[in-house]
Amino acid sequence: MQDYPNQMTPEQSRAFRDAVQNIVGQIPCGRVTTYGHIAALAGWPSHSRMVGRTLRYTLGASELPCHRVVNKEGRTAPGWSRQRILLEEEGVLFKANGHVDMAKHLWEPSIEL
Repeated sequence: MQDYPNQMTPEQSRAFRDAVQNIVGQIPCGRVTTYGHIAALAGWPSHSRMVGRTLRYTLGASELPCHRVVNKEGRTAPGWSRQRILLEEEGVLFKANGHVDMAKHLWEPSIEL
C-alpha cells in the first residue's frame, strides 16, 4: 500500500467514496468484511472510520449492502439493531458474545478490485 497524508484533497475524497461504494457493492450475500479492510483496499489503510462515515452520509449508499460491513471483531454498528437481523436473514452466524463469526463469514477480496 502506498502511504498517503492524513488529509484528503477533494479529488482524493471523491475517489475514496467511489472506491468504498464499489467495494461494498461487491460483498456477497452471507459474507461480511471490515471497515479496515475496505479502507486498505481503497488505498487509505488508516481511514477505517472514514469508511463508516462515507457509508452513512453518501447519497445512494443506502442502496448498497452496508449491513455486511462490521468492525474487525465482528461487532455490528452501534445503534443499528436491524443490521444483525439483515445478516441473520442471509445466514450469517453470530457467536455467544453477539459478534459475527468472522472465521466463517469474512470476505477478503483481493487487492485487484
